[in-house]
Amino acid sequence: MESVSLLIKNAKVFNTYLKKFIPADVSVKEGKFYYIDRKQDMPFEADTVLDAGGMYMIPGLVDIHMHIESSMMTPGPFGNRVASYGVTTIVSEPHEMANVKGVRGIREMICAAKDTPIDIFYGIPSSVPSTDERLETTGGIINCDAMKELLDEKNVICVGEIMNCRQIIRENHLEITKFLDYLRRERPGYVIEGHCPSLVDLDLARFLYLGIDADHTEHTLEEVKQRIENGMFFEIQDKMLKPDVLEYICENRLYEYCCFVTDDTMADTLYEKGQLNYVVQKAVEAGFPVEMAIYCATYTPSRRMHLHDRGAIAPGKLADFALLDDPAVMTPSFVYKNGVPIFSQENRQVLPVSYQFPADFYQSVSLAPVTLKDFQIPVDTDREEVTVRAIEVHPDRTQTTEKFITMPVQNHTLDWKSSGCLLAMVLERHGKNGNIGYGFITGSCLNTGTVATTYFHDHHNLFVAGDNPEDMLFAVRRIQETQGGILTVKDGRVLAELSLPVCGILSEQGAGDTAFGLKAVRESLEALGYRHKNPVMSLGTLGLPVSPALKLTDHGLIDVKQGVVVPLIVE
Repeated sequence: MESVSLLIKNAKVFNTYLKKFIPADVSVKEGKFYYIDRKQDMPFEADTVLDAGGMYMIPGLVDIHMHIESSMMTPGPFGNRVASYGVTTIVSEPHEMANVKGVRGIREMICAAKDTPIDIFYGIPSSVPSTDERLETTGGIINCDAMKELLDEKNVICVGEIMNCRQIIRENHLEITKFLDYLRRERPGYVIEGHCPSLVDLDLARFLYLGIDADHTEHTLEEVKQRIENGMFFEIQDKMLKPDVLEYICENRLYEYCCFVTDDTMADTLYEKGQLNYVVQKAVEAGFPVEMAIYCATYTPSRRMHLHDRGAIAPGKLADFALLDDPAVMTPSFVYKNGVPIFSQENRQVLPVSYQFPADFYQSVSLAPVTLKDFQIPVDTDREEVTVRAIEVHPDRTQTTEKFITMPVQNHTLDWKSSGCLLAMVLERHGKNGNIGYGFITGSCLNTGTVATTYFHDHHNLFVAGDNPEDMLFAVRRIQETQGGILTVKDGRVLAELSLPVCGILSEQGAGDTAFGLKAVRESLEALGYRHKNPVMSLGTLGLPVSPALKLTDHGLIDVKQGVVVPLIVE
C-alpha cells in the first residue's frame, strides 16, 4: 500500500477553485498536498493520522504587504506569533531596517528569518531615504546598484512599495527610476508594489505605465474604482474595510483583483487581536462572504507574488493549512507548515527563535554630546515676541498641519515654555553629522511630560519632545544608555519604557513582553494627554517627510508638499 506522511480525515476542505467547502480527507507527501479524497476512502498508509472531526480546513494565510519592524519585534518572535494565527507566509518590506543599516540591515533581517516556523519573503526597499539627504539623515542608503544587488538575494521576490509617487511620474533622476528602467530590460514582469494615496486620472495612469501595479493605501471609493478599472491590484488593509468599498467589490465580484494585507501591526495589537486573521475576520463581520475572504487571504495574494506553490489545498501545493472550528472566527485550532505542525491550541508553547545580530546593531545610537544648553533656542532679534511654525497634531490621522504661534523672547532666547507648546528636537544618531532639528508641537499631543524615541519613521533618528528641559535631557541620556527605545518621563522619573536595542527599532523579547511594554508606553502617552486613535503611530510619524504637511527631521522643519526645509521663525 502507498505511504504518505500525514492524513487529515473528516475535514471540511476549502476548495479554492470552487470557492466553497467540501467534505474530504487530505493526504500529504513530502511536505505537499498529495490527494484530496472527496469519497473519504483513502487507500494509503500514513505516518500520522489527524482526525479533524468536521473542522474547517483552509490554506495557510498569506500576507504580501507588511513590515515586520512595525511590530518592533525581530523576525523570530514575530514569526512564532503569527504562526499561531494561521499565517504561514509573509512578504515583508524592511525599509525601516534599511534606513538604519542599509543593505547589511536587509541581509541580517533575511538571515534572522531563516529558522522561523513560517516562510518570510522580502521586498526590495525602493525609497531609502524616504526623501533625500537634503531633508533627512539616515544610517543607510539604498541606491540603484544596491537594489540590483538585492535582486539575487534568496527570498527577495518583489520591489517594495514605491512611496514617492508624485515625484516618480515627473521627469526625475531618482534611483528607483533607474532601477525600474533596469527591470524593464532585464526582469520584465517582476512584481513591483506601489504606494499612491490620492493619485487619480492621468497621474494614476502614469504611475501604472511605469509597471507599478499594486496599491495598499487608504482611499475613497472613487479612488478604489479607478485603481481596479485600470488593472491595479488592490490590497485591503484594516482601515480600508469601509462598507462602500467592500460592497463595491462584492457586488462586482472583483475578488480576483484584490487581497487582504496588514501593512503595519504593532506588538500590542498583534498579541491581543491577531494579524492577517484579524483583518479577514473583520471583513467577514462587515459582510464580506466567508469563502471570498479566505480566497482573498490565500490564493489571490499568492498569485500576485508569483508564489504558485501555495494558496490552495490541491495536489502539489505546499501543505500549509489551518483547522478552524468556525471559518468566520479566524482562530485556528491547528496550524501546519509543509505538513508539519507549528501550532496547536492544545500545546501553545512555541520554541523561541534566537538570532544574534552583529555587535554594531546593538550600538546604533551614536550622539554628539548633549547638554541643557541645547534645549535653548537663541533668537537674533530685539523684538519681545516672534512668530514660529508649529506642528499641529490631530486625533484622527497621522497627517499634521502647520500652525503659526506667537512666542515671547527673553534675553534673545525663545520663551517656549510659556507658549503652551512642547519643544521638539530630532538628534541625528547615526554618527554622521550631529545635526539637531528644532520644532514645536501643539494640538492633540502631550499636555505635560516628555517622550523620547528612536523608533521614528523613516530615518529613525532620536526624537524628544516635552515641557521640561531637564526631563528631556534625562530622556535623551536614558535612550543613549539603552541604545534605543521609546519612553515617557515626568519629574526626573521614567514612567514607561520599551527598550529596542536592535538598531534602536527592534526588541528581541517575545510577543507578550514586547506587547506589554508597548501598551504601557501607549497608556502613559494617553495619561500625559496624547489624544489619538494610535498615539504611538502618530508620534512615530512626526518626522516622516513624505507625509503632509509639516514634519521634523534632524535638518529642521520640513514643508512636505514643497519638499524643502523651512525656518522655525517666520520673518
